[in-house]
Amino acid sequence: MRIAVTGKAGQVVTSIIERAGAGVEIIALGRPELDLGDLASIAPALAAARPDVVVSAAAYTAVDRAEGEEEAAFAVNAAGPGAVAAAARALGVPVIHISTDYVFDGTKTAPYVESDPVAPLGVYGRSKLAGEEAVIAADPDAVILRTAWVYSPFGANFVKTMLRLAQTREELGVVADQIGNPTSALDIADTVLAVAHRLHSAPDEAPRGIFHMTGNGEGSWADLAEAVFAASAAQGGPWARVRRIATADYPTPAARPANSRLCGDRLAEAYGLRLPAWRDAVKATVARLVAQKDPVA
Repeated sequence: MRIAVTGKAGQVVTSIIERAGAGVEIIALGRPELDLGDLASIAPALAAARPDVVVSAAAYTAVDRAEGEEEAAFAVNAAGPGAVAAAARALGVPVIHISTDYVFDGTKTAPYVESDPVAPLGVYGRSKLAGEEAVIAADPDAVILRTAWVYSPFGANFVKTMLRLAQTREELGVVADQIGNPTSALDIADTVLAVAHRLHSAPDEAPRGIFHMTGNGEGSWADLAEAVFAASAAQGGPWARVRRIATADYPTPAARPANSRLCGDRLAEAYGLRLPAWRDAVKATVARLVAQKDPVA
């Protein structure tokens, strides 16, 4: 099975490349051959890759910077994925698009299900919602996987930031009144590959539509930081005390949902897939980072 993935260096694409097993070839497509900001580049790049499945993983993820770069965010997160889905449809191959919890406003008191009304708070969330709509418009048979709070041994993310800051600080203030589902990009990769396999091998038995795909269990950013430091300390790595603060104590240009929890029951029922407990996944990621010579590189 050949899978074309948009992007070359993101956490998800890097994880997919690492997790792909025997019989799976990953073709990572990014600039210059495929540029989501240059719609004319997309169809030729995908056609040349000759994929069996397309994974739309590349995204503009700078949530705060997006507030001042709306045009760029929408180009990469909306128009680009729509063109990717259209190209995949023209090739007759299925497309999997990665989306986000930021399509919701966070006011619900329970975990969000796929049918809940969407109401993004900022430019990033609006651009990702527009991307979902563009993908479905181009290919009604697409699979959209919403995830949240992504971390991994790769790239820039919250877990690596905590370990870096702990190298020079004894205490860190971390937001405790936003809750969500921390999610390992490696677990995302395993899930995406499993869905891709079903779409390729048994397309008539592969449900389509929107699914939530996050780590099992919930917690706040402060809970995640404490889990990171506990795991790091157990491995002899850097750690710090966590001072629990409110969102109001750490203002940011973009508003964040207070409740980012996503219910993964639909994915479990449709594909038999449920991601591992986030606390176990954090331990595995931190152990791997601490074992490296520079755990935050």
